[in-house]
Amino acid sequence: MFYRLVQPPMNNAMPDAAAAAGSVASSPVATTPGISAGPVNDRTAFRVLGAVSVSHMLNDMMQSVLLAIYPMLHARFALTIGQVGLITMTYQFAASLLQPCVGFIADKRPMPYSLPVGMGFTLVGLLLLSGAPSYGFVLAAAALIGTGSSVFHPESSRVARMASGGRYGLAQSVFQVGGNGGSALGPLLVALIITGHGQGRAAWFSLAALVGMVLLSFVGRWYAANRWRLKPKARKMGSGEDVTLSRGRIQATLAVLLLLIFSKYFYLASLNSYLTFYLMGKFHISEHLALMFLFLFLAAVAAGTLVGGPVGDRIGRKRVIWGSILGVAPFTLLLPHASLLWTGVLIAIIGVMLASAFPAILVYAQELLPGKVGTVAGLFFGFAFGMGGLGAAALGHLADLTSLNFVYQVCAFLPLLGLCAAFLPDIRSVK
Repeated sequence: MFYRLVQPPMNNAMPDAAAAAGSVASSPVATTPGISAGPVNDRTAFRVLGAVSVSHMLNDMMQSVLLAIYPMLHARFALTIGQVGLITMTYQFAASLLQPCVGFIADKRPMPYSLPVGMGFTLVGLLLLSGAPSYGFVLAAAALIGTGSSVFHPESSRVARMASGGRYGLAQSVFQVGGNGGSALGPLLVALIITGHGQGRAAWFSLAALVGMVLLSFVGRWYAANRWRLKPKARKMGSGEDVTLSRGRIQATLAVLLLLIFSKYFYLASLNSYLTFYLMGKFHISEHLALMFLFLFLAAVAAGTLVGGPVGDRIGRKRVIWGSILGVAPFTLLLPHASLLWTGVLIAIIGVMLASAFPAILVYAQELLPGKVGTVAGLFFGFAFGMGGLGAAALGHLADLTSLNFVYQVCAFLPLLGLCAAFLPDIRSVK
C-alpha cells in the first residue's frame, strides 16, 4: 500500500507550470531511475492523510486510556480529586512544554523519522502505567505518555499540511478526527478490556503503539521524499489583495487565538477529566455507564473536528472560530441544571461545536505565519495541552473545595471569550 507513496519524485521542486495551475490531486508517482516521470503533482495525498490520521487515532486512543482509568486509580490509591487533576497536569505539561521546541527545530531541520520515536515513548508509558505500584509511578507514566504526544503532534501536523494539496482545512480535520476518534474509543475499550480486571490490562494497549510505529515509519519515508510540498504561501485578504500585517498586529492576532484556545481547552478539561465523577456523583450511575457518556462526548468531539476544517475552507476560518466558541455558550450555561438525559444531549452538542474550532484556528495561524508550520503546530498543540493540564489541576482543586457542579457552573462562562474573535483580521492563503 505504501510502496507508491514513499518513492521520491525525480524533481525536488514543483514545476512552475504546475504551481501556476494550482493543481490539487494525490502524491507523486513512483519513478524509475533514468526515466522521466513528467510533471510532479501537488494533489491531495489521501493515502498519506489516512495513514497519519490512523496513527493519530492510535496515539490518542492510548493516551485516553490514562483518563479513562481515573476512577480505578482513584479507588486503588485513595486519591483526592485534586490528585487526579495533578495526573492530568503532569501528562498535559509533558505534552505541551516540548511541542513548541520540537516544532521550531523541525522548521529548521525536518525530522521525518521522529514520528515512530514519539510513539515509542507512549508505549513505554503505557507499560509503566499497567504495573505502577504507587501514585509516583502513575505520574511518571503520565509524563512519558505526554512526551510521546509532544514529539508526535508537530511533525504529524506538518505531514497533514504537506499532503493537503492546498485543502488545508480538510487535511487538518482528517488528521485531527483521527486523534479525537481515538480519544473517544479509549474509554469504550477501557470499559470492555480493563474495567473489572485491574490496571494491568492497560499493557494490552501497547500493541497499538507497535502498530503505530510501523505505520509511522512508512509515513516518515514519504515525508522525507516530499519535503518540496512545504512551500510558504503568501497571505491575502479576503478580497484578494496582498496583506501586509505589522509585527505587532501579528502578535496581537496570535494572542487572541491563544486566548480562544485557553477558553476551549480549559472548558474541555472539566469534561475530559471529571465528567465520569460528575455523573456518578450527581445521578448515582455506574462507572460503566459513566464511561459510555464520556464516549458519547468524545465521539461528538471527533465529529466536530471533521466538520470544522472543510467548513472553514468554504466560508472562512474566522466565521467558524466565532461560531464554534461563542455559539456554544448557551449550552454550557444549561449543562449544570440538566437531567441525565439532557446532560447526554448537551455534552454531544458542546463536543461538536467546540471541537470544530481547533482545525480552523490552527490553519488560520499557519496562514498568518507562512513557512512556520512546525512552530505553529507545536505552539498551538502545546498550548492547548498545557491549558488542558492547568485546567484539570485548577478545577480539581476547586472541586475539592466546593463541588463538581459548582465547577461546571463557573466554566459555563468561558465560551463567552469567543467575543474576542471579532479582533481577528480576515486572511486567506494563496493556493
